[in-house]
Amino acid sequence: MAVAGELTVPCGQISSKIPTFNFKSQNFGVPMISCSGGKLKSRISAGVRAVLQVGVEAGESVSKVGSALGFDVVAEEELREKGFLGMRKTKLVCTIGPACSSLDDLERLALGGMNVARLNMCHNSREWHLDVIRKIKKLNEEKGFCVSVMIDTEGSQIHVVDHGAPSSVKVEEGSIWLFTTKKFKGSRPFTVQANHSGFSEGIEVGDELVIDGGMASFEVIEKIGNDLKCKCTDSGLFLPCAKFSFWRCGKLVERNYKLPTLSRKDWADIDFGIAEGVDFIAMSFVNDADAVRNLKDYISTKSPKSIRVLAKVESLESLQKLGEIVEASDGIMIARGDLGVEIPLEQIPTVQEEITYVCRQMNKPVIVASQLLESMVEFPTPTRAEVADVSEAVRQYADALMLSGESAIGSHGQKALSVLRMASNRMETWSRQENRQSMLCHRKLGASLPDRIAEQICDCAAEMANNLGVDAIFVYTKHGHMASLLSRNRPCSPIFAFTNDRSTRTALNLQWGVIPIFVDLTDDMDANIAKSVDLMKVEGLVREGDAVLVVSDIIPTAAPSTAFQSIQVKTIS
Repeated sequence: MAVAGELTVPCGQISSKIPTFNFKSQNFGVPMISCSGGKLKSRISAGVRAVLQVGVEAGESVSKVGSALGFDVVAEEELREKGFLGMRKTKLVCTIGPACSSLDDLERLALGGMNVARLNMCHNSREWHLDVIRKIKKLNEEKGFCVSVMIDTEGSQIHVVDHGAPSSVKVEEGSIWLFTTKKFKGSRPFTVQANHSGFSEGIEVGDELVIDGGMASFEVIEKIGNDLKCKCTDSGLFLPCAKFSFWRCGKLVERNYKLPTLSRKDWADIDFGIAEGVDFIAMSFVNDADAVRNLKDYISTKSPKSIRVLAKVESLESLQKLGEIVEASDGIMIARGDLGVEIPLEQIPTVQEEITYVCRQMNKPVIVASQLLESMVEFPTPTRAEVADVSEAVRQYADALMLSGESAIGSHGQKALSVLRMASNRMETWSRQENRQSMLCHRKLGASLPDRIAEQICDCAAEMANNLGVDAIFVYTKHGHMASLLSRNRPCSPIFAFTNDRSTRTALNLQWGVIPIFVDLTDDMDANIAKSVDLMKVEGLVREGDAVLVVSDIIPTAAPSTAFQSIQVKTIS
C-alpha cells in the first residue's frame, strides 16, 4: 500500500521514519494474513502457558481501586445475546445537541451503543454543556454505562458566520446576501455576520463562497469595504455558525490569517473541560504537531487525570504534516466535511483510507466523521450510498464512526445510531467470514527494549488468537498500552481490557475491539486472572470450556530485578 513514501515497503521492513503525505500516491490495498484456525477447546487443558516468556524491568505497583467488576451494561447484554464473536468492534461517537440532550435521550443513545458523547463547543452555552456532562456522568454511575465525554474546540482557522437566527435558514437561488464584519444583535434579512474582520482580504468579485462544504453557494458580486455582497447560485440550508470557504477558477483560495490554532475562547473551553473531567479534547484545524504538544503539556500541568488529545484532520496543511501530527496526538478525527472543502471531492475516499492506515501503523485510534448519514438529519432511513460509505469505513478498520448533525439536530438520531450499529456488525461479520480480519503488516514502534517486547508479545498474541480460534483475549493493563497494541492487530476475538485506572477505561472506549472493564487489580497476576474469571463466571459472561488468551503489562514490584511477561491460553473450568 503506497500510503506515504516511507511506508511503501514489504511487510516486516517498514521504515521507522515518520510518514509524509503523498497526494500522488493512489495505489491502495492492505496486505493481509488470513485468520485461520479452529476452536481449540478440545485441544488444550486449563492453564496452558505458551512458551514465549521474556524478562522486563520491574515497574510500579498497582494500587487497589474498588472491588467489583465494572462492565458496561450494553457490552454485557451484547455478549449475552450474541456471544464473543457477535460483539461489535467498531466504536460509535454521537454529537450531542438540542435534539438529544435530555436525560432520557442520552440514555437511549447509550443503550443504542454510543461509546463516546461529543460536545461541539461551537454551539450552545457552557452551562448547557455542563448540564449534558453531568447527565452522562449520572447515567454512568447509576445505570452502569461506560460512556466517555469528548469536547471539540471551535478553532480559529476557518471563519464561522452567524446569520442571527437560532435554527437553519433556507437560502434561495438568486437571493442577494450581505456578509459583514459589523456586529449587531438579533437578525437582519439577508445579512450574515462574519467572526473575523479580515475574512474578505484577498477576495475578488467573481469568487465563489461555499457554505459548509456545499450546503449552499454564492458568487461575490461586490466588495463594500470589508464586506461582501453575494448572490446565491446554489440554494440550500444556512445552519447556525456555518463555516465558509472561497474558491476561484475551481481551486480553493488559500488564506493565511495567522491565527492561533486555539483561540481565547478555546482555552476557556479547555479549562472548562479539564475542570469537568472530560476524557477527550478534539482540536480543530490542527496544522502542525507543536499545537498538539503544547496542549498536551498544558493539560498535564492542569489535570489530575489523563485527558487524551485528538487532532482533527480537516485542512490541506494538516495533510501535508500528517505523520508528525499523528505521532504527537493521542488519536485522529477525519473531519471529512471541512476536509472536502480544501481538497477535490474525488480525493476524499483515498485520503480517508490513507489517514486510517497511517493511524493504525502508528497505533493511534482514528474516527471517521462528517456526513456519514447526512440524509437522516431529515429522513428516517438512510440512502443506500450512505450505508455503503459507513461499511467502507468499517472495512478499512477505522476505530470509530461519528454522527454529527444526525444526532445533534436531526429528528432521527436514535435510528441513525442503530444504522451505524447494524452496518458495523454486518461488515465486521463479513470481514471475518472472508478471512479479512487478520494480522496486518505494521511499522515497528518500540524504541526501548521493554516497548519492543510488549509490541512483539501483542503481535504474537493476536496471531495466536486468530490461529487457535480463541473466544476472547484478556489483557490486564494500567495505562492501556498493550490493549491498544492488541487492537492495532485487529484480531477476530474481542479484547477485554481489565484496568483499575478510570481514565484508562474511558480512553479505551475509542479503541477498536476493546471492551474496557474496571476491576480491582493487584500485582499478583495469577490472582488477577482468577478473580476476573470468577467474577465473569458469576455473571454468566463466560462458561465452562470457553478459551481465552491472556496477556498483561502490569509488572509486580515485589518481583526480583525482572518480571516475566507471558502469553497464556486458558480454558474456563
